[in-house]
Order: sequence, then C-alpha cells, then structure tokens
Amino acid sequence: MKISVKVDYACRVLTEIARLHGTGTLAQIEHLAKTEAVPPTFLAQILSELRNGGLITSRRGAQGGYALARPADQISLYDIVTVIDGDVLELSGNHAGRTGRRLRAVWQDIRTDLAEKMKSYTVDRLLAQNAAEMYYI
Repeated sequence: MKISVKVDYACRVLTEIARLHGTGTLAQIEHLAKTEAVPPTFLAQILSELRNGGLITSRRGAQGGYALARPADQISLYDIVTVIDGDVLELSGNHAGRTGRRLRAVWQDIRTDLAEKMKSYTVDRLLAQNAAEMYYI
C-alpha cells in the first residue's frame, strides 16, 4: 500500500485545523499552505474533497476559513484515506486459479486489520504527538 501525497497533505492539514479548533479562529488557506508546506492550488482541491467528505466545514468571506466538522477524536486516518483515495487496500476482481480464493481471503484479512489500525489513529492523537515532538526540536 502506498500512501498518496494527497492523503499525507490531508492528514497534516486536518491536524493544523484541529490545532485551531475551539479557539474561535477559522483556518485560512494561506495559513494552512504555509504552515504545512502544501501548494495552495493543490490544497484548495484537498480542502474541497475534505469538505465534500464531511470532515471539515467552510465559511466564505473575509472572516471565512475552515473548521473541523466534528471533534478531532472522531476523525480517523481511515476516514481521511477513504475520503481522499477511496477503499483501503482495494482488491482486484480476479480470484480465479488454484489459490485465487485463498489469496483473496488473506488480502481481505489484511485489509480488515489495516482498516482497524487506521481507525485507532485519530486527528487528536496526531495533534498530541505533534505537540509532544515540539519539545524535542
């Protein structure tokens, strides 16, 4: 499984939006692009997908910006990956041959384990780890 750059950026940006959550300040695209080193035009596309996927909300205008649609402890890496890239470990449709069904069962087992592990990491955990690492820089 390869983690796309888009997923990586989405995770980083959501963590920064979570950092601002509850302060009354909305995250603005310029701030997010600079803080997380994401190209602004690519970031706009990512934010649109996150909004359409129900992970963030947006408000237009001079005082506009982005906020989490739900608490950070309720947004997992699994949620982010599925919104941005679709199904985790997508299986091919060809399960023919002598070992095809058995191999498919193995891949499904791995996919289930991977999804459960990804669900255990939430944006608030990323935020807490980020804050702890700042003390070691």
